[in-house]
Amino acid sequence: MTASDNSNDTTNLQRRSLLAAAASLPALGLTGGAWAQGSDKPEKEEVRIGFIPLTDCASVVMAAVLGFDKKYGVKIIPTKEASWAGVRDKLVNGELDMAHVLYGLVYGVHLGTAGPKKDMAVLMHLNNNGQAITLSKALADKGAVDGPSLAKVMAANPREYTFAGTFPTGTHAMWMHYWLASAGINPLSGAKLITVPPPQMVANMRVGNMDGFCVGEPWNHRAIMDGIGITANTTQDIWKDHPEKVLGTTAEFAQKYPNTTRAVMMAVLEASRWIDASLSNKLKMAETVAQKAYINTGVDAINQRILGRYQNGLGKTWDDPNHMKFFN
Repeated sequence: MTASDNSNDTTNLQRRSLLAAAASLPALGLTGGAWAQGSDKPEKEEVRIGFIPLTDCASVVMAAVLGFDKKYGVKIIPTKEASWAGVRDKLVNGELDMAHVLYGLVYGVHLGTAGPKKDMAVLMHLNNNGQAITLSKALADKGAVDGPSLAKVMAANPREYTFAGTFPTGTHAMWMHYWLASAGINPLSGAKLITVPPPQMVANMRVGNMDGFCVGEPWNHRAIMDGIGITANTTQDIWKDHPEKVLGTTAEFAQKYPNTTRAVMMAVLEASRWIDASLSNKLKMAETVAQKAYINTGVDAINQRILGRYQNGLGKTWDDPNHMKFFN
């Protein structure tokens, strides 16, 4: 199943609008330290940006590692966080200035449905695609390798089946609910859905706490490498070029520090462009974000799917042109 043409048009329009806005920034004086009478100089030079250990944190990390931030007069301090709930709390209380964050988390806080209500701002879109639904190897051994076959296994072997997303109002909960329902499994009454932080998905599946999960890379591929899970569906197969993570902050921060906000956006946008510019850049990115300070996993868990080289853990391999992209 792929997105409708209208959805693709919307995503492309959003990207073009961001690029148009970014292109106008040099005219405002935001050009690597040449400030128009000082009026456009970033008000806050050090910016703490939270991230969760996921491949799609890469543009934030690489903006700092490659020095794109300094070009625009700011210093990005990537701050590794343990859970999306932690990111939410630190954004709301000001411990973090910005974050690599779920679209739905920002809207959930803004509406007051995902914790304390606070006016929020989505600054820019960070990536498309690159999430997946993993089923346990134990279920796969019984024949559950996709939605329809999972429904048959669950009907033939009645018990409580547990699946995980990463945050109640996040995209992964949406994917998991939709995917189960599309297979005829009621996600509200026919299964138990829990919330687990992305870096803890594989460990929880290993000890039998869940039958499946939806999460961003590299944790789906890590489950295959560890022999405990299989990929049942990629999210780009459900919705081609779907929006995923965003750079989020509070409305208060964006209003108080507009020049800082623009500078960070420019730095992250430049890092996004750099990542997608070449194979060698993607491989360098994978080596960087795999490090302990960031994702803390083997580079092989990252450098295959970032190039569109997929396997499902059951012998099937394919090249996916709709893999994770940072600048498109």
